[in-house]
Amino acid sequence: MESRVATALGAAFPNRSVSDTFGVGPSWNGANETVGVAFADGTRAFCKVAAGGDGSRVARELAVLRYLDAERSVSGPAVLAADPDAAVPYLVTAPAPGEELFDLWETTGPTGREALLRRVGATLATLHAVPFEDHGEIVGEGPGQTAPNTSAVEPQRGLPCDPAPWPDVLRSTVERTREIGTSERLAHHYDAVLDCVEANRDRLEAAPAALLHGDVAKPNLFVCDREPSERAGASGRAGPDGIVPIDWELAHVGDPVRDLVRAEDQLLNGFDTRGPARYAAALYKGYRDRAGGLPPGFAERRPVYEVVRMLGRSGFIDQWRTHLDEPLESLVDRADAELRSRLDAV
Repeated sequence: MESRVATALGAAFPNRSVSDTFGVGPSWNGANETVGVAFADGTRAFCKVAAGGDGSRVARELAVLRYLDAERSVSGPAVLAADPDAAVPYLVTAPAPGEELFDLWETTGPTGREALLRRVGATLATLHAVPFEDHGEIVGEGPGQTAPNTSAVEPQRGLPCDPAPWPDVLRSTVERTREIGTSERLAHHYDAVLDCVEANRDRLEAAPAALLHGDVAKPNLFVCDREPSERAGASGRAGPDGIVPIDWELAHVGDPVRDLVRAEDQLLNGFDTRGPARYAAALYKGYRDRAGGLPPGFAERRPVYEVVRMLGRSGFIDQWRTHLDEPLESLVDRADAELRSRLDAV
């Protein structure tokens, strides 16, 4: 067992025996490491530890899970143990109920995929339906429920936030992407994206404020059609559409349009290609049916978020090369061209 994981589990469960730990699939996030845990009593859990002792992401996710657990319409997995302030910051959660969307996606046809996407869209609409007074960063709390000692931190609907104008929060998320990026080959893209955000500050500032998941990818969504779950130790409430999102460490209070644009991109699109139009339509139909329409200003602000999403390619160009099996220079040229195209569309 890796030493950081062993330290975290020893602190979280001093009287429980761990039979084994196991991988949970590839991740492009170097800030945290997550492993599966099999206990001697047959139950399982997932342990996330922070790299380098920075527990800010763990604290953010813990705060969001506590908020969601307070009888919200959208829920995450149950928290079993956590300490963002430990020498090895950690968060341990129960398995989410249901099956991973990624697995279901691989075993169902187009009609079934559309149905799944409508459910995801409806879940996002439910999440975004709760308005917040201000945009802001979710600052997190320690195990004792004590918010950081700063007057800037204010609870919004029970969620500790550091309020800030939306363009500033968006810029902060760009910088976090820069921090976890795995390649500097296209580092100039970050500056181009930040310049785009700043140039469109007036367009962005009027956006509504809602809790955003921030990482709506297939591995981060579980589909629950029956209770109780057959997964060992699974815990958590499924929302009205049976979708349980996990991995809330990138959550923030921001523009719902940003979450929708990112969701479409992560769920459906390739490096510089778009997924089938019918799938995107299904995602947005689910959202419209639940919310009565798309967020106000969707068409106006979407192009800016399309520019921001390029960093999911630019900052991880080496990872994309592994998946696409193409020469790096070819991908670099294509990424440069795609960013120029998106900037021109703003």
